[in-house]
Amino acid sequence: MTTIRDVAKEAGVSVATVSRVLNETGYVHEDTRKKVQNAIQILNYSPNEVARSLYKRESRLIGLLLPDITNPFFPLLARGIEDEIHRQGFRVIFGNSDEDLQKEMDYISTFIQNNVVGIISATNNPDNSNYQNLEIPVVFLDRTSNNYPSVYADGKIGGRIAAEEIIQRGSRNITLLKGPTHVRPAQERFQGSLQALSESDVDFQVINTSSFSFEEAKKWSKELFQKYPDTDGVIASNDIVATAVLHEALRIGKKIPDDVQIIGFDDIPQSSLLFPALSTIKQPAYDMGMEAAMLLTKLVRKQHVEIKTIKMDVTFMERQTTRKVKAHG
Repeated sequence: MTTIRDVAKEAGVSVATVSRVLNETGYVHEDTRKKVQNAIQILNYSPNEVARSLYKRESRLIGLLLPDITNPFFPLLARGIEDEIHRQGFRVIFGNSDEDLQKEMDYISTFIQNNVVGIISATNNPDNSNYQNLEIPVVFLDRTSNNYPSVYADGKIGGRIAAEEIIQRGSRNITLLKGPTHVRPAQERFQGSLQALSESDVDFQVINTSSFSFEEAKKWSKELFQKYPDTDGVIASNDIVATAVLHEALRIGKKIPDDVQIIGFDDIPQSSLLFPALSTIKQPAYDMGMEAAMLLTKLVRKQHVEIKTIKMDVTFMERQTTRKVKAHG
């Protein structure tokens, strides 16, 4: 790894001179500055951001906390954040909490120790005192909070759309997978679907689930078809759960979508690659990440922010696990 001493040697100057150029402190002759900058380019030197921020009493580091990096939805959020953060001249330090509160607290402490100037968090604990005691801006992503800026998709409308689409396509005995009670977006989707189903004349039932894990979802999928064998429509809490339902339905000989229609939520990249491809409610994950990054960098720079809560639209992605709407003429 190239060090500041290597740069000094290449440029033929002292380490102190390189430090003054990097930190823009003190006088450095223009010719000397150019020598140092050329050496930095030749050696592809990148200064230690943490050390630099401590020296200059400023930082370009942003903390990003996600609940489960194995869920393909969250890397989409992260990519949107990283692209925009990089464009704005900042860098990202990442933490994966595994939906564990203690691990989340540890990462927040690590962020602070590394002198981050702001945090983007997709936590399941937005009202936790860990956030209330911070002296830096926080933006919640894919989560809502009454006290902090947030960027999220309209889960309640998404849940309603899923229910209306599956009814419109002919399902009359629908099973609704509720999603983890501690994850607010899952409950918003559930409430939206539940409201639409309750207003209709279809039969429906609810299965409680406690995570988005594929392995757990396989068990619930077996339970679903054993307990409710006449189910002809399933609204899943996300695409991972919908994938497990699809696998189980095919395993027991159900024809998709003739016997059972399935709608997921998120539109992760794998959804369009399944066979049959999964119909789902699309959250604009990449754009959500970009919006959260833009919002946070404005707050870090103390710029005026008129709208601090951004609710983004969702859309129905029609693929092969739902039937076509019959034309009425």
